[in-house]
Amino acid sequence: MEIVQCASCDGYGWITDEFEGTTDDCDWCGGTGYVYRDENGVDHHIPDSDYGKVSDTLENLETKRMHNLGYKGEAIHPKKQAIRLRKDDNSKT
Repeated sequence: MEIVQCASCDGYGWITDEFEGTTDDCDWCGGTGYVYRDENGVDHHIPDSDYGKVSDTLENLETKRMHNLGYKGEAIHPKKQAIRLRKDDNSKT
């Protein structure tokens, strides 16, 4: 089976109910944004037990999706983000 972007949530992993104004994990993909597609074109939830095996594929698909949306950067661990490293502007010196 191949891994494809979830058709229900377009890869976001969540759905917003426009009538109720609530947001929940997508029922089709369980919040990952991606599903298995079998040889008959039927989509299936990726079991939690498979995430270790497919994590690199999911990460690459997500990077590609973000680039398609116009994001040109790369993910940076929060401890390395410049905004988190700057000193408090309100500190007394």
